[in-house]
Amino acid sequence: MSEQGETVKESGGNGGLGTAGRGGARAGNGLLGYLNSTPVGVKISGLTKSFGRNRVLRGVDLEIEPGETVVILGKSGTGKSVLLRHIIGLEKPDSGTVLIDGEPVEYDAPGKGGHTVAMVFQSSALFNSLSVADNVALYLREHKVFKDDGKVRQIVSSALEIVGLSEKEDVMPSVLSGGMKRRVATARALVMNPDLLLFDEPTAGLDPMMTRTIGDLILDLRQKVEMTQIVVTHDIDLAFYIADRIAVLSEGRIIEFGPPEQIKNCAEEAVREFIAPQFGENRR
Repeated sequence: MSEQGETVKESGGNGGLGTAGRGGARAGNGLLGYLNSTPVGVKISGLTKSFGRNRVLRGVDLEIEPGETVVILGKSGTGKSVLLRHIIGLEKPDSGTVLIDGEPVEYDAPGKGGHTVAMVFQSSALFNSLSVADNVALYLREHKVFKDDGKVRQIVSSALEIVGLSEKEDVMPSVLSGGMKRRVATARALVMNPDLLLFDEPTAGLDPMMTRTIGDLILDLRQKVEMTQIVVTHDIDLAFYIADRIAVLSEGRIIEFGPPEQIKNCAEEAVREFIAPQFGENRR
C-alpha cells in the first residue's frame, strides 16, 4: 500500500470501482449525496511493534464501534501514529491483529478488504504542482469514478465547501496556511467515500483559532457523514471536544478507554498526570 498524499484505499476486488458503485448514482446532490459509506468497527488485539531495541507498541488492545469518533490520546513519542499506520496497513506488526469490519488488515497484499479507509496525514503532503481542486480530485480521476469530469468538479466543489474552502479551488497549496492544508487534505480523503477516516495529529503546529476550526470540522463530519473516525492527538482540549470515547496510550499500551467524563475522573496516575493541566484543579 502506497502513501499518496493523505489517502490510502482498501477496496473490494473490483479494480477500485467500489466507491463509484456505492456513491455514483447519487452524485447530483453534491458530496453528501455521493457519499454512501458504511461505518465499520475496528478491533485491535495484542498488537506489538519494535524498531530495533525500541519497543513502541507493547500489546495494544482496543475495540471501536461502527460510527464512533474515537481519539487515541497520549504524549508525543508514545506510538500513537505508529498505531494508526498499522490500522491502515502502512506498518506490519511484530505480533497481534487488526480487524476492520471483521476482516484482517492485509499487510502483505493491501487493498483486498471490502471497505474503504482514508487517512489525513500530519504533513498534509499536498502536491504543490496541482491546484487545491486538482489535489482533491486526484483520487476520483485516477480511479475513474465518473466518466464525466463535470461530476468530478461538482463533488470537489462540494467537498471544499464542507471544509470551508469553497473559494480556494484554483489556489496552489504553497500559499495556504497549515490549517487550510489540513482541510484540503480532509476534503481529498472525503471524496474517497471512506467507511473509516483516520486523522494523524490534525492540529499539530496550528494556532488556537485554527485548532478549534479543525475540531469543529471533525464534529461536523460526525453529524453529516456516516463513517467511523479515529483521531490521534496529544491535544487534550481537542480530544475532549470531539470524542465519543478516548483511548489513552502510554508506554505502548492502552491504559484507559472510555467516554471523556470517565477519562477526566480516571484514578490511573499516568492519566491524571497527563490531563492535569486542563483538569487538575477539578481534582483537588
